[in-house]
Amino acid sequence: MKIGVIKQVAALPDMSTSQLKALWQKYNETEPPPHNRAFLVSRLAYRIQELAMGGLSAQTEKRMERLATEKDAPKEKRQVAGERLLPGTRLMRSWKGVDHWCMVLDEGFEYQGRRFGSLSAVANFITGTRWNGLIFWGIKRQGTLQ
Repeated sequence: MKIGVIKQVAALPDMSTSQLKALWQKYNETEPPPHNRAFLVSRLAYRIQELAMGGLSAQTEKRMERLATEKDAPKEKRQVAGERLLPGTRLMRSWKGVDHWCMVLDEGFEYQGRRFGSLSAVANFITGTRWNGLIFWGIKRQGTLQ
């Protein structure tokens, strides 16, 4: 990296806000945004280096464009294992020598006459510790993507 660029970037934190705004106008040819000093310093540091050494490669620009388009596109809702359980299904798990039964409802789960919003909540109630409900009830094995 060129010494002049390094010195310019290193000097940015010591500049006043008005000096930073003036540099913003010089390097970006636009009015500075109404953000805080830290934002101006970081964006100016990037811009100074970009002007001195070039911007992003065409390949990176295309990838960013593609990612932005994908992000904005509506995604199909991925069905998780818990949503494949039909209401009325009874789940059984032995925990510390005791059999535990859980009923799948239209919305949520029932365990010992109490309603829970998730299998994890039921597993946490039974064990007293945090569990992934799908793993606790044996619907999903740990370390697999289902």
